[in-house]
Amino acid sequence: MEKIPQHIAIIMDGNGRWAKKRGLPRNVGHSQGSKTVRKICEAAWNFGVKYLTIYAFSTENWSRPQEEIDALMKLLRGFLKDAEKQCAENNMRVRIIGDISVLPEDMITSIKHLEEVSAVNTGLQFQIALNYGGKDEILRAVKKAAKKLANEGKNIEDMTTADISSSLDTAEIPDPDLIIRTSGEQRLSNFLMWQSAYSEFYFTDVLWPDFDKKDLEKAILYYGSRDRRFGGLSKN
Repeated sequence: MEKIPQHIAIIMDGNGRWAKKRGLPRNVGHSQGSKTVRKICEAAWNFGVKYLTIYAFSTENWSRPQEEIDALMKLLRGFLKDAEKQCAENNMRVRIIGDISVLPEDMITSIKHLEEVSAVNTGLQFQIALNYGGKDEILRAVKKAAKKLANEGKNIEDMTTADISSSLDTAEIPDPDLIIRTSGEQRLSNFLMWQSAYSEFYFTDVLWPDFDKKDLEKAILYYGSRDRRFGGLSKN
């Protein structure tokens, strides 16, 4: 554990399969997965991780059955409510990334309140990707950057990668050093596509509800074994 990633991002996969293996409804898997989130927040901070980002609901998840969407929204409402208490107890700051404008009004109000009351906290910086898609984020960022340039009297040709980075939902957050995906799948699924340009990836067959502190430790140890060159030559 000599090298600790500053920022870990997690694609939480396998809730439905976890429930199916036990003959339970998918919603039970999602509920169990939310409990895992709380445990991993605590474990990550204890390991020395400063930033943790989770993929909670993607722009593509709207295509799921309405019953499952309703159950997920109910679960997210409860999670946002409980998070305020968790933030106060653990000095944790929460940010929501993604396009929240299409969410129900009560959820938008809860999100803004949670972000406001936790903004002064200096512990774990916890990001929840909600109605988030990497392509959608990049598109919104380019439009925002172009508008800013126009307001400054500049041309589109003056746009730089720094202009786009500073317009992303994660503008105040360092890019993830390590991205973890559970349940055996090995793809990015439209998650932090711009920010993951030089991230390390760790894939595990463990289903998200079963992912625990020991599994997180394995991922961090794997990260510590990597030689991160960022396009340069190896230091070894």
